[in-house]
Amino acid sequence: MRFDIAFFLCCCRSFLSSNGRDDDESFYDLLGIKPRAKPDELKRAYKRQSLLMHPDKLAQKGQSVTPADRDRFTRMRHAYEVLSDPRRRETYDAIGERGMKWVEEPLSVDPQELAHNFATSSIVDRSKIFAIFLLMYFAVFIMPIFVCLMADGTLGEGAKWVAVLTPLWVWDVAILFYHSRVIFMGAIKRPDHIPEEEWVDPLPMWKRLMAMVRFACLVLFQVLLALRLDGYIAALWSVVFIPMYLWDTIALRRKVMLANMSIVTFDELELVIGKKMSDCTAAEREEFHRRFIVVSAKSGAIYDSACQLREDAKMDIIRILARVIFTVLVVLNLDLGLDWSWWLVFLPIFALSACIVGSAFRTFAQTQVEAVKKDPAMFGEDPSTVHDEEAPYTKMDGNKEGGEPSPLTNEEKEELKAKVAKSAYRAVGTCASQCFFIVIMCVVIGKIEGASYSSLVIISPFLAAGGVLLCCLACTIFCISEVDENAGMAEFDTAVNQAAAAASGYGATEHSAGSNNNYSPPTQSEQQSDVTGAATSESDASSKLKPPPSATWNPDRGEIWENATVDEGDKSVATADEEQSTKEVTDAQPTIVEEIPSIPSVTSSQCDLD
Repeated sequence: MRFDIAFFLCCCRSFLSSNGRDDDESFYDLLGIKPRAKPDELKRAYKRQSLLMHPDKLAQKGQSVTPADRDRFTRMRHAYEVLSDPRRRETYDAIGERGMKWVEEPLSVDPQELAHNFATSSIVDRSKIFAIFLLMYFAVFIMPIFVCLMADGTLGEGAKWVAVLTPLWVWDVAILFYHSRVIFMGAIKRPDHIPEEEWVDPLPMWKRLMAMVRFACLVLFQVLLALRLDGYIAALWSVVFIPMYLWDTIALRRKVMLANMSIVTFDELELVIGKKMSDCTAAEREEFHRRFIVVSAKSGAIYDSACQLREDAKMDIIRILARVIFTVLVVLNLDLGLDWSWWLVFLPIFALSACIVGSAFRTFAQTQVEAVKKDPAMFGEDPSTVHDEEAPYTKMDGNKEGGEPSPLTNEEKEELKAKVAKSAYRAVGTCASQCFFIVIMCVVIGKIEGASYSSLVIISPFLAAGGVLLCCLACTIFCISEVDENAGMAEFDTAVNQAAAAASGYGATEHSAGSNNNYSPPTQSEQQSDVTGAATSESDASSKLKPPPSATWNPDRGEIWENATVDEGDKSVATADEEQSTKEVTDAQPTIVEEIPSIPSVTSSQCDLD
């Protein structure tokens, strides 16, 4: 098995399927062959399956071709492409179809599927991941621990620095091997979405060689330092530090070039050179990228990144100069025996920390000033008191006559706030980190001056932070488990049914039973009676509801009331009240009896017109 596949299985077994296989039909079953089939058998099987599964062949046989048939034929053809390649076939045999896809296309990984597979993985697979983090912890801290023990004399008089720095030699060999691979891998292939005239190799050969030479200088300094400390060579310390001077010189040259580069747009560069960028050769474009930082426009995130890149280069120049001055002071103190105080020798390091903090807060102040100029009201400033000579030329898109800048949109305001907040966080973080660095330097200087505490005190904060991080990783790796989506649903349904039964009147008999709290559904007759009762009560309620009375004005009839009728019960009550009031009025008034004249009766013969 290849080394990369073995490492993938060791590290990522817990992220694969729990059964180690894919749920779909395997490539071998799809082609109708055995896993140990030879290439000739694979070709014959592919031809045979193509005749059976090709959509055109199925249509010629009179069968209806469905999308499933087309997908199966496409998957069969993909299976043949994978199995016909020996390297991909070995990968497929080891980790399956999904694992091979994750190796070839890491961005196609579904995070939810990974989380599900990890939550259902075994304790052995999780232990492998934790073992990798544990090895990384020891690989990082094993050499500092041995260096501190060697400085304290704990390892004895026979201990050698060459042996103590063995982990460092392993790292150096690995990094040198990486640089050699980068040099021999050839030119980087142009992506398909970038035109050929715009493509510039981001890692040309001269950059690779310079990186190799620079790292070789660092390795040479480490070797000379170990030999000098063990007494194998008696060279002066100034000779031992020569590779460091070369290392700093190469870095200084590169940073100076970057700090002096001008930020121009494509239009400005084409105006200077007198032709289009597409008409330039590859060598000319590479030369332009050495001298200029080309951006699309002098505004936006890309322009801010270019400015930040140039500012970081200037800060790196200060770091290199401070480091050179520090090494010179160390060499003079050791070679000439000046017996200077080490607090004086480390003075450039303290000055460098102050410069780093000052640069961070200066960048924050500049960012805040630029934000206030763009939108004074957002930061509580009076717009009339903010004077910016360049403001009329910064944003003139929707300006009126007079050069007033157009107001910012809500999105631009949020982006401006985020930019200021990011600069503030960076300044505060830089200040905190440099304060911690100063404390560590003070502990180191105290130990050099002859303090009695152990050298392990210097690296104890890092050991403690790494241990806490390792414990958190252990809890995360071993305590994650899959959560059942239906957990607690049965109890929830029971509670809901009980509440519904209590609201409908069924809960009385249920709770009167005593010990049994389970809900028993009503019978069909009870349901029908409940439905009938509910319909009757609903009809009664709807009958009692009536619209409110309203009045309209009629010129002939006056005010007319609508919906002013009363119910039967109200009518009976009103009629009784009216009769009672009429009776009272009748009793109160005197009775008047009038004589009614008698009307003679008329017979039928008298009404006969015939």
